[in-house]
Amino acid sequence: MKKSVHVVGAIIENENKEIFCALRGPEMTLANYWEFPGGKIEGDETPEQALKREITEEFDCSIEVGEKVEDTTYEYEKVIVRLETYKAKLLQGTPIALEHAEMKWVTRENLSQLDFAPADIPAVEKIANEK
Repeated sequence: MKKSVHVVGAIIENENKEIFCALRGPEMTLANYWEFPGGKIEGDETPEQALKREITEEFDCSIEVGEKVEDTTYEYEKVIVRLETYKAKLLQGTPIALEHAEMKWVTRENLSQLDFAPADIPAVEKIANEK
């Protein structure tokens, strides 16, 4: 039976209406895919708490978590991933990629040009069409 993991992702938007995207490094699972940054929910954390912790750990900045955008379950080759994505805003600090290969701010129009991890795609499609 495949392992299931419950993860969260942050759709962080800046004042220019650009979305923060991170590229998974070659040593990470799902290497070289773009994603909305986040990670696994630990123990009794809420999705919001997990997201704040992960963004602090991976990018050394703090966020405020807003409304839920999407809740997707995707079956990869070795694992089943449930990904909940939330809108978020930077509260403090400028993101620094401590674990990811690359990061960038992308306009909604250009999101579809990045090679996103499959579990992220429903959220990508949803926010790409927002005005």
